[in-house]
Amino acid sequence: MCGRFFIGQPPEVYRAFYGYSEQPNFPGRFNVAPTQPVPVVIRESGERHFRLMRWGLWPTWLKDPSDFPTLFNARIETAAEKPAFRGALRHRRCVFLADGFYEWRREGTGKAATKMPFAVRRTDGTPMAFAGLWEPWMGADGSEVDTAAIITCSANGTLSAIHERMPAILAPEAVGPWLDAAVDAPEAARLCRPCPDEWLRLDPVSERVNNARNDDAGLPEPVAPPASRRAPAKAEIVQGELF
Repeated sequence: MCGRFFIGQPPEVYRAFYGYSEQPNFPGRFNVAPTQPVPVVIRESGERHFRLMRWGLWPTWLKDPSDFPTLFNARIETAAEKPAFRGALRHRRCVFLADGFYEWRREGTGKAATKMPFAVRRTDGTPMAFAGLWEPWMGADGSEVDTAAIITCSANGTLSAIHERMPAILAPEAVGPWLDAAVDAPEAARLCRPCPDEWLRLDPVSERVNNARNDDAGLPEPVAPPASRRAPAKAEIVQGELF
């Protein structure tokens, strides 16, 4: 799963990494949550472009989004079969701009259970390319909203210590094929697999990240966990939950 992420590097870093022509000057965001605007990269007319979209996909056939679930994730294993995602998987793929994401590990049981947050980022410090799907939605009043969801896959060994799912993190050489609509859906789907364990590091972070209203550069910074809370080992496979 991926229900919170952070984008902290200067805009020029993402522009150079993804090669889009726009020069957006967006501020760092350190606790991005579903339904908020998010920056993504798409490919149109053979060129890459920067766009802001709503995080939470609305399929084009949706009439009233008021009682529609927030589709902020799409499982790659079933995306080709789901009416909400199959058209986008064929024709409208995107990449979310991100530096990392948050995940929680459940500790304890019952009312005494707690959730320990971790920031997950690349060990080399480069942007983390989340594979995504997007759809343009038009309301009955003519209003238009671009919407998007993050693709998820099975967790790799590193992430399986805290959750069974993870965002599909594309290799740099996979970004081009993923964005290219000429690449068919089955071939594109094969790009969305658990990334190598060595790509990622997990750091315990402040429980302030539990509240989406908190959004500052200190949130993804590592903190020393309480003595009773050690960092997870790969052998400790516990399914976590999102807030």
